[in-house]
Amino acid sequence: MIPSGKVSTYGAIADYLALGSARMVGWALNKALSAPMDVPAHRVVNSKGELSGRNNFEHPELMEKLLLLEGVKVENNKVQDFAVALWKPADHL
Repeated sequence: MIPSGKVSTYGAIADYLALGSARMVGWALNKALSAPMDVPAHRVVNSKGELSGRNNFEHPELMEKLLLLEGVKVENNKVQDFAVALWKPADHL
């Protein structure tokens, strides 16, 4: 549900779902990438705005390319203007 042009964090999603662990979100996204599902996993970054999940994509640069296509600025594997791009489920759902 993260809108195009925005990113969220593993922790924000875990908190919203009351999972207790951001790692569970990362695990689920990793599994979703290997399944024929249309999950926008490229929109989920770590709490610092870093593209920490990029190595789980078919090509490590794919995550950045997808974000750039949506208008999210990325430099050195980190979202620029992170506070502006950040979307928290608890604030919107």
